[in-house]
Amino acid sequence: MKLVVVSAGLSVPSSTRLLGDRLAAAVVGRAPAAAPAEVEVVELRDLAVEIAHNLTTGFPGPLLGAALDAVASADGLIVVTPVFSASYSGLFKSFFDVLDRDALSGTPVLIAATGGSARHSLVLEHALRPLFAYLRAVVVPTGVYAASEDWGAEGLAERIERAAGELVATVRPAGGLAAAGRGEPVRVGGLDVVPFAEQLAALRPEQA
Repeated sequence: MKLVVVSAGLSVPSSTRLLGDRLAAAVVGRAPAAAPAEVEVVELRDLAVEIAHNLTTGFPGPLLGAALDAVASADGLIVVTPVFSASYSGLFKSFFDVLDRDALSGTPVLIAATGGSARHSLVLEHALRPLFAYLRAVVVPTGVYAASEDWGAEGLAERIERAAGELVATVRPAGGLAAAGRGEPVRVGGLDVVPFAEQLAALRPEQA
C-alpha cells in the first residue's frame, strides 16, 4: 500500500508534520502483513515557489511535478494543515488547486489539522471535508484535530488510532476499496462508503 502524507506545516520542527508522522505510523502499524504501507511525505513548505509559478504559468516544476504524481498514485492519503484564519492554509489549498481535479477520484483520504486552540476543530468539517468531497475522494469518517493543549493529553492518541484504522480498512484489498470498486460498499466506522464513481453509475439511465 502506497501511503502519501501531505504536510502544510511552515516551521521546522512543525506540529503539523509531527501529527502527519504520528498518523502515518499508526497506519503502518495497522497495515496487514500482506500489504505493508510504504510512506512518502510531501512537505509543501519546500514546494511553495513552484506552486506559485504553477498557478501563474500552468506548468509544474520538477519537484512539484513529482509531488503531484505521488499524490495522484497514492493508495491512501493523509493530509494535514495548520489552521490560518479559521480555515486551511493558503499553501495547502494552492497545492490542491494545481492538482488535476480527477487525481483523487475514489482515493481514501484521512483529514487532519493543527491549531493553537480547540475552538478551531470544526475546520475539519466546514473546510477540509467539503474540499475533498468536491475532489471526489473517499474521506474516512474520523478527522484528527490537534490543538496545542492536545499534545500529551488524553484523547489524541485514541483519535489517531481510530482514524488510522478507518483508512487501512478503506484501502486494503480484502474488503476495502478494491471490493467497493466492484459495486460492494466499504464498511468504515459503522457507515457504508460507496465510491463516487459507483454512485454516478447508479444515476445514469440504462441504454436502450
